[in-house]
Amino acid sequence: MYLNCGICNSETILIKHPKFGDYHKCKKCEFISKDENDHVSVEEEFRIYECHNNSIEDSRYVAFFKNFIEGAVIKYAGDGKKAFDFGSGPSPVLAQILERDYGYEMDIYDLFYAKEKTHIGKTYDLVTSTEVVEHLKNPMPHFENFAKWMKDDAVLAIMTLFHPNEESRFLSWHYIRDSTHISFYTPKTFEYIAKKVGLKVINTDNKRHITFVKER
Repeated sequence: MYLNCGICNSETILIKHPKFGDYHKCKKCEFISKDENDHVSVEEEFRIYECHNNSIEDSRYVAFFKNFIEGAVIKYAGDGKKAFDFGSGPSPVLAQILERDYGYEMDIYDLFYAKEKTHIGKTYDLVTSTEVVEHLKNPMPHFENFAKWMKDDAVLAIMTLFHPNEESRFLSWHYIRDSTHISFYTPKTFEYIAKKVGLKVINTDNKRHITFVKER
């Protein structure tokens, strides 16, 4: 079945994986989405998350986030210290580091682990989302919300591994082995998203980090 792209509504091509199912790749913005028939259940998704064992006591995990903060956040964020982490996970390590080491006042939200929506009605100087957008079935409403939660000149920093823009490499890519990963992006995809929600891409490492600003 051929679907229109969930980002830019353009025509997609079908990519079939013998083990992991079908994927739809946009010819225009390069967004790839996993076919809905191949998504795992919410219960299975939660079970997989429960297998993750990450904490602020893990020096390698902290260093992983520090690299993201130094490369995608601190260089671009202003002086404001109100921040929101979307999809904080079972242990909100990124939020803890931003509070402890960088002086941010953090709100967090997670579908499974931090369900209280303390961010509703607020705006922030910084919004972060790490290893989350690949799990989103329909990314656009989430990015519209990110923009809504940002003050003028605020920064949005996203971490997700960008897909290899070649079918044979995509089919052997380790990132699709995680059955909860259903949405895949390139910097080009994020440029299309930014234009649609009123943001501007100001930095990317072309691998897994991308930073947006909300211009006045």
